[in-house]
Amino acid sequence: MASQLTRRAASSIIRPQIRAASSVASVSLSNIEASWKGLSPAEQESTFKALEELQKKDWKELSIDEKKAAYYVAFGPHGPREPILPPGSGAKTVGAVALAVTAAFGLFSIVRSFGSEVPKTVNKEWEEAATQRAIEQKQDPFTGPASEGYKGKGYVVSKK
Repeated sequence: MASQLTRRAASSIIRPQIRAASSVASVSLSNIEASWKGLSPAEQESTFKALEELQKKDWKELSIDEKKAAYYVAFGPHGPREPILPPGSGAKTVGAVALAVTAAFGLFSIVRSFGSEVPKTVNKEWEEAATQRAIEQKQDPFTGPASEGYKGKGYVVSKK
């Protein structure tokens, strides 16, 4: 009775390993990158499971092809990691961005050329008056013009 249980347990452990080895043998691991897209989803799944079982072994015992296949299946450019844009589309993107920036600068220049004079509030006298008003009203008493020992220019940004 005990020997039957031992045989059953051993066969249940060995069978998945035999199935995994046979499914990996049916798919060549030497060039998995080229053949992966051509495999059916069932074959991809069985290959994935077989590689998963292989990875449970000592990695020093795995061949280079098995290691490369395991890496490709785990991290390769397929499924959700497949690139959306084809290779070489970077130049097209850079060109489009440069064109958009140039158009924006052109539009800015046109709008700026039709703009009116500088407002009367943008001059040194007005900004100094705004600084004095901030000190009188004690605005920002910790770091601003109303703080003790303040040495900044306040609201003065104009050079005229």
